[in-house]
Amino acid sequence: MQTESEMREEVGGRYRHRGNGHGSGSITFGPRDSLVGKLTYDGEVKVAGGNVEGEVKASGDVSVDDGGTVKANVEGNNVSVRGTLTGNVTAKGKLSLAGGGTVHGDVKVARLSVEDGATLNGNVSMMSSGGGSSSGSGSGSSGKGSSGTE
Repeated sequence: MQTESEMREEVGGRYRHRGNGHGSGSITFGPRDSLVGKLTYDGEVKVAGGNVEGEVKASGDVSVDDGGTVKANVEGNNVSVRGTLTGNVTAKGKLSLAGGGTVHGDVKVARLSVEDGATLNGNVSMMSSGGGSSSGSGSGSSGKGSSGTE
């Protein structure tokens, strides 16, 4: 069993709970936190504010909340964006763009959901469970809609 000090890691000068060491942890960047570089994490990553630049790879979900700014290539299981993300996105599951969310970059996803008011500027490659893909490109604000299977 891990001690409390083993279950925490330092981020932005403060400690955030990391989880139990079995891939079920999460890391959160708050409004005063920033990361420049590469983050590979076995768990979920949440940008609830602040800035992240470089590269983010997570085994779990990645979320960019309202007020969060990410300038990085992002890879995760499901990726949700309410803030601003500039960079390429790979979502093994679903990419969700909420109203007010913005993505500038190419995306490769199995499923895609775009709410009214969200913006996606870049090329879209849809992956199927069989490994095949189709692609298209988009620019500007998208209307309410969803593609892929739920």
